[in-house]
Formats: sequence, structure tokens, C-alpha cells
Amino acid sequence: MLTYPGITPVDYLVIGHITQDITPEGLRPGGTAAFAALTAQAMGLQVGIVTSWAEESGVDQFEGIEIANLQSERSTTFENIYTPGGRIQKIHHLAPELGYFHIPESWRSAKIVHIGPVAKEVNPTLIQHFRDSYTYLTPQGFMRQWDAQGYVRFDHWLEAAYILQQAHAAVISIEDVEADEALIHSLAASVPVLAVTKGKFGVDLYSHGSLYPLRAPKTEEVDPTGAGDIFAAVFFTQMTYHGDPRHAAEFAIRVASNSITRPGLAGAPTEDTLYQLSNEV
Repeated sequence: MLTYPGITPVDYLVIGHITQDITPEGLRPGGTAAFAALTAQAMGLQVGIVTSWAEESGVDQFEGIEIANLQSERSTTFENIYTPGGRIQKIHHLAPELGYFHIPESWRSAKIVHIGPVAKEVNPTLIQHFRDSYTYLTPQGFMRQWDAQGYVRFDHWLEAAYILQQAHAAVISIEDVEADEALIHSLAASVPVLAVTKGKFGVDLYSHGSLYPLRAPKTEEVDPTGAGDIFAAVFFTQMTYHGDPRHAAEFAIRVASNSITRPGLAGAPTEDTLYQLSNEV
């Protein structure tokens, strides 16, 4: 069942749409907010989501997570088609935009604030309100546009440098930027720590002017959806509490690689999974 927010503060606040993803098996919940929140919860944090969602399916999967939900008739709805040439993505519906006034007051001092848009539903200047928090970005939703048929393609994020300068770290995928090395270097120059996820090829970690290419373990892929969001939640949490970006990224890679062996939100780790992976050498 859903828990609606009261006065309880949260440790990990994620802002962005819980989506509905069209799959051959029907609708299932997804989006950065969903995958990141479940991952942070498994890491032992009290989690809050600020979203706009019609709750069409998967409500019971968020038990124990507080959700401030701006009610919508329909959720933001995506269709992901995976091909040998990469992912083709289509957006069918958009839920309302989210603002600072949608965030419960008791959540505005969360230790970790993760801004995770999927379709430009969050104003990027929201980051300015969290001066006393560790602020992190997964800005894929700022780098998307879509045509009249809903097909998603890359869009230049004009405020990138200004917004990234105010973040502690960010995570993007190589697909988000169409493998544009010049753009990646520009983004890395604007934020202290940038992780670029590359699927089975691992992660390129840019940390305070240095580049660390990190490998991913070989894993049998069932469903890659959400792996980058799971990586981000682990990475941001580990950085906040332990401070070492490289160590945080190495552990996050193990968790994300493990996640693709399960479909949908089942890919999010459990406490037991995290314990087992933390003990791997």
C-alpha cells in the first residue's frame, strides 16, 4: 500500500515521475524515481518520492516509501524497444510538472536530494533550494525531446553547466548524450564527479579532473531497464556516507550489473543482495 507523507523527515529524497512502462506483459511501474527509491530503501534509508502518478499498477511495490503524489489522470508512459543498435523509446503520456511547493516541508532538509527527471517534468533550478543537502542529478530527462508521434530523441540541455556546478555529482548514460565525447567532457568539467554508464562496457568515472574507466562484470542480461538508476542510487548513497567516488562507483557497478538479471522493478536490490555483493572481491 502507498504511504502518504506526514511529518516524518526522509534521508533520501528523489524528485521525478514514477512512470508506467509498456511491456509485452502489460503495464508496469518504472522511472528513475521508482528504481532509485527502492534501491535507497534497501540500503537502509528512509525514502521519500515527489512525483505525479496515476497509480495504474504496482502500488504495492512501494510499501514503506513515502510518496508525495500530485494526482494525475494518467502517468507519464514510456515504451522501450531494445534493438542491436540501441534503445528506441516512445512516450505516450505526460503527467504534470513538479515544483518546489510540491515537496513536503519536512523533506526539504533531506541529507540526500536526487533530482531525476525522465521527461523535463522537474525545473532544473530546483537544485538551488537545497543548500544544506548533498544534491545529485540524473539529468537524462533534461536531454530529451519527442516528436508528434512521441518518439524520443536527444536534446541539448542549455542550462547544463549552470545547474551541474551546483550539484555534488551526476550520472548519465552514454546513450543520453549519443556517445558525444566532446559533450561528455564539457559536462565533466562542470561538476565535481560525473559517472557515465556504458552498459556491459562499465562506467567512465570523471572525478575532480581525473578519468577512471571501470569495468562491469559479465552478466546474463534479462532486462537492462532501470540499471542506470540503480547504479545512481547506490553511487550517490555511498558517496554521501563514505566519500570515495571510485569505491562508490565500483560497488554501484556490481549492484547494477546484478540488477539486469531480473525484470522491471524486481531488478532493484534487496538488503540481502546488497550484503552479498558488498562481500564480493
